[in-house]
Amino acid sequence: MTHPWHDVPPGSVDEFTAVIEIPMGSNVKYELDKRTGLLKMDRVLYSAVYYPANYGFIPQSFTDDHDPLDVLVLCQETVAPLTLMRAKPIGMMTMVDSGDRDHKIIAVALDDPEYRDIPSLDELPAHRMAMVERFFLDYKKLETREVAVAGLRPLADARLVIEESLQNYRGRREELLATAIRTAVK
Repeated sequence: MTHPWHDVPPGSVDEFTAVIEIPMGSNVKYELDKRTGLLKMDRVLYSAVYYPANYGFIPQSFTDDHDPLDVLVLCQETVAPLTLMRAKPIGMMTMVDSGDRDHKIIAVALDDPEYRDIPSLDELPAHRMAMVERFFLDYKKLETREVAVAGLRPLADARLVIEESLQNYRGRREELLATAIRTAVK
């Protein structure tokens, strides 16, 4: 079986594969089970909000929060969980969640003619990104968990974070695979 985190080629900082965990419009938080590579239902969101974009991760990436790098892929359509999408970054948003930095790459779907030619966050309607920021400020409120959004960052910053997370994964790949195998055997 192919593991979406460890076996899917990530692509590059300019054009990558996104593995979708949560479809746009969902209020169910799905999450990759790192051991099996399957999706598990983490929870139904406590607040009356829904994901403003298809949400997932970049394979073979590893971040400060010990997860693959998060990505929101803007697209006209809702995409099924575990779909691989060709995407390009246009910027990023950084949050602080439970004291940890949590970067969210903002990308557009390369196979969607409405979004594929958007080069940067500046080209999106301001309201679109206001909705994204508002979602991340509100989605954990009723869980009494504080989240801070440190704002939107340009494409150059997104590229640096993508490259760093891909290098972090390469440097820890054997350890991450060994951990997955050890927990699978238990």
